[in-house]
Amino acid sequence: MSKRKNDSFSIEEIMQLFIKENNLTKGMQKIKVEETWSKMMGPGIATHTTSVKLQNNTLVISLNSSVLREELTYGKDKIIKMMNEELGEEVIKKLMLV
Repeated sequence: MSKRKNDSFSIEEIMQLFIKENNLTKGMQKIKVEETWSKMMGPGIATHTTSVKLQNNTLVISLNSSVLREELTYGKDKIIKMMNEELGEEVIKKLMLV
C-alpha cells in the first residue's frame, strides 16, 4: 500500500482553488458585489434598488427613486471606498447611478 499524504485543507481553501482554476473569479465578484450593496446600504436603499451590476470595474446601480439617486450621487467616492473595503480588494473603480 502506498502512504497517503496527510495534508489538510479547509473548505475555504478548496473553494478558492476551485474558483481560480475554473476562471469563476469575475462571476463570484459580481455575486459578492450584489450582496455587499444590500448589506452596506441597508433595507431602505435596497428596496429602491432595481438592479446591481458589475461591468468592467464599474458598479451600475439602477434605482427607482430619482430623489435617492440624487442623494447617493453626492457620496459616490465614499460608497466606492466602503464597498471595496468590504469586498477586501479594489473591485470597483467607478459608480454609475441610473
